[in-house]
Amino acid sequence: MADRPLRVGIVGCGNISGPYGATAAAYPNVEIVGATDIDPVLSAAFVDRFGGVDYPSLEALIAAPAIDAVVNLTSHGMHAEVTTAALEAGKHVHSEKPMAGSYDEARRLVELAHAKGLRLSCSPITFMGDAQEAAWRLIAGGAIGNVRVVYAEVNWGRIETWHPRPEPFYAIGPMADVGVYPLTILTAMFGPARRVTAHGQIVYPDRFTVSGEPFTVGAPDFGVALIELADGTIVRLTTSFYIGQQSKQKGIEFHGDTGSLFMSSWQDFDAEVELAPFGGSYEPVAVPGAFHGVDWARALGELADAIAEERPHRAGAAHAAHVVEILDAVETSVREGGTVEVTSSFVAPPAPAVADASANGAVAATGIPRKVTPVTR
Repeated sequence: MADRPLRVGIVGCGNISGPYGATAAAYPNVEIVGATDIDPVLSAAFVDRFGGVDYPSLEALIAAPAIDAVVNLTSHGMHAEVTTAALEAGKHVHSEKPMAGSYDEARRLVELAHAKGLRLSCSPITFMGDAQEAAWRLIAGGAIGNVRVVYAEVNWGRIETWHPRPEPFYAIGPMADVGVYPLTILTAMFGPARRVTAHGQIVYPDRFTVSGEPFTVGAPDFGVALIELADGTIVRLTTSFYIGQQSKQKGIEFHGDTGSLFMSSWQDFDAEVELAPFGGSYEPVAVPGAFHGVDWARALGELADAIAEERPHRAGAAHAAHVVEILDAVETSVREGGTVEVTSSFVAPPAPAVADASANGAVAATGIPRKVTPVTR
């Protein structure tokens, strides 16, 4: 396959499929060759815009010899089912987040992909973003000393004000829908979680869709989790489908022994990055050439490179499954109270390259591998 692009089929042609299709055009090693959706109007519109075959069903798409990999963009509750079907059909998979609705399901997917000799990649991949990698390089290079406390804020607002089908988001809540972004970034940087203590509740239960249809929130629309990582770093994560994105509490703050680093967004690749010495003021850090917004297809380009180069892909399945176990621990702590242990682990993706010898020494001291595989831009 090294001599041709990774040929992908899109399953689920809702809101997020457009950004995937638009950003995929920049990757010569990725080709969209088809799509399907339970609503044929959506799949027809997708292929009309981005090309490929409009397959009449999931079964038809995963049976097609022309498709190497499935991009699973279905609703949250369908992720595990669609990924299982694609893997059983011999297709590589990149899935939107979360990988599955429970850690048991996620672990089975990891095991199935391994048994089949297939790649299973999973969003979110924003730890590969330009601003996020710049922040990671600074921290790995010792710019703020040993990081002991991290504040992550996910005030995502009221989904029903813009999304035509908000109910699936409120069935799982903001922790599972968008809390996974900082969770994935932070576990990529610092390693696995070991303990979780959480609180969650429904603060605004009765909502209306943009078309005026009433619905009731099914999962906590506000949550706070205290997460202890294996290296001792303490993370406080706040998520909300009530408080809007205009909140001044946003992004991620990293606090170390000698300073602090602020990243204004855990999603946008061109997030603001600021650095402050302990007790001092924040100053901006330049991130030249950052992609504006989110390059959704970066995961597909990196996966295609990894397959061609016969190396591990960076958005690993075990990592995504570990994040699902953290979500399970949050849910258990909210329901039963107390602290919940997290037992799974994963091989962390390599840190982005650091620029100088002193920074390389600091990276080596943290145990983060120095070897970095270039990511297609």
